[in-house]
Amino acid sequence: MDKNPKNPHQGHRQRLKARVLSEGIDNFEDHQILELLLFYAIPMKDTNALAHRLIGHYGSLAGVFDANPRDLSALVGVTENTALLLCLIPALARRYQQGKQAPKAVLGSTTAAGEYAVSLFTGRLNEVFYVICLDSQNKVNQATLLHEGTINEAPVYPRLIVETALRHQAASIILAHNHPGGSQRPSQADLDVTRRIRQATEAIAIPVVDHIIVAGDGYYSFAENRVL
Repeated sequence: MDKNPKNPHQGHRQRLKARVLSEGIDNFEDHQILELLLFYAIPMKDTNALAHRLIGHYGSLAGVFDANPRDLSALVGVTENTALLLCLIPALARRYQQGKQAPKAVLGSTTAAGEYAVSLFTGRLNEVFYVICLDSQNKVNQATLLHEGTINEAPVYPRLIVETALRHQAASIILAHNHPGGSQRPSQADLDVTRRIRQATEAIAIPVVDHIIVAGDGYYSFAENRVL
């Protein structure tokens, strides 16, 4: 018998938690993972039905995590606390991946640079532009988010790139931006911006060694494709 009659779901929750501790979540269904996560925002209520409703509405666990928190509240009827918990997951995953690279990732190859760039964009739904400053040993001094918005509309001025590179004492820099839901291939705007930035940084002897476009879990390297 449940030791806490005020919470008839306590036994189910404890079984799920015990299963996580014993075997991890690799064999869990998406709705079970979501149900487990919802325990921590909804302490005294069955979360199974809500987990199914969220998966049904957004199509997948990733879809739920990528949802706008305001939409979660308005369309699915969850509380602000629950919406905040769910929308934190992609940001936490991004910080986790970046933390694993600490203290200084070495980007001495296209593969290393591409994987590092992918980690910067985990869970981002909007296009953003980073400047990755490297020291003389190709270690990351700083990855600076310079702009949010599409490049063809963005004030991604070469002057800002130069200032960032100088501020972080870069020996070289890697440019990186994402195409959320789009192709990894560079647009004409991508090519034009890269050319202008290279011209500006060459004047201060800080070369652009690559420009990486991230789309999903994949990436396109300008250096690897010899368009830099």
